[in-house]
Amino acid sequence: MTRILITGGAGNIGSALTDKLAENKNNQIVIVDNFSTGDITKIPIKDNVIFIKADVNQYKDIMPIFGRFEFTYVFHLAAVVGVARTLENPIAVLDDIEGIKNILSLSKNTGVNRVFYSSSSEVYGEPFESPQNENTTPLNSRLPYAIVKNVGEAFFKSYQKEYGLDYTIFRFFNTYGPNQSEDFVVPRFLKMAMNNEPISIYGDGLQTRSFCYVDDTVSTCIKAMQSSEFKNDVLNVGSDKEMSILSLAQLIIKITDSKSEILHLDALEEGDMKRRCPDNSKMQKILGRELTPLTEGLNKLISYYENRAKS
Repeated sequence: MTRILITGGAGNIGSALTDKLAENKNNQIVIVDNFSTGDITKIPIKDNVIFIKADVNQYKDIMPIFGRFEFTYVFHLAAVVGVARTLENPIAVLDDIEGIKNILSLSKNTGVNRVFYSSSSEVYGEPFESPQNENTTPLNSRLPYAIVKNVGEAFFKSYQKEYGLDYTIFRFFNTYGPNQSEDFVVPRFLKMAMNNEPISIYGDGLQTRSFCYVDDTVSTCIKAMQSSEFKNDVLNVGSDKEMSILSLAQLIIKITDSKSEILHLDALEEGDMKRRCPDNSKMQKILGRELTPLTEGLNKLISYYENRAKS
């Protein structure tokens, strides 16, 4: 049996990753989450999924879990996430460094084959080139969240060099899906549009992002786990279709046939980068197929919300 630890497994990507991995009955998945941003309702209920409420940043919480299970792989996804949340809680963001150290130390000492780290596109800051490339784009963000992710990457690389602990670093760009919290842009815009409520945009809305459906993100993570091709490497995970936030709002209004108006708020003082789009050639190589088109992904999400409202 392959035992896999997923920290932050009650979040958007973690819960979807758990659900997919659990389809293989030879996998046993252990989820650790403290619900600082995750939610217990997102955790799949399956025979080969075990949930343990614990704080990965507390060594006394996480150490016994490594003692109880012999993990083959670890996905370290736990973190304080969301622009507003990370800006409002900078000390909590910095505390995540302890979780990184705990996971690496315990993985090294218990013979974990490889650790997968949830980094972020935020490490690129305001990019000097677009699309952002793993090897050529400078990592220049000064925000605490991005700094912690960058420090985390350095820890993973250092543990590999010093102790031989293998890793893969995922720099996640915007990933949307059914389990994403409603304080993120895609579910927030969709809910507003479906209720014919005004859609609020910070600034002129010309800042760009790309949006990757969660199934594509999860498939990439699993294929990376099953392959040695990107062992001890960094992988951008996200769609390469760049669009403005204003265009996203307009598209959502169109496909929901909404009467919502677009309201422009004052621009955020920090944390709202002008451009964000990955060079995802590595991702496409390992995925081996086209990514889910945005309209298709949005329609899946609309159907999910409609079905949930009926139940």
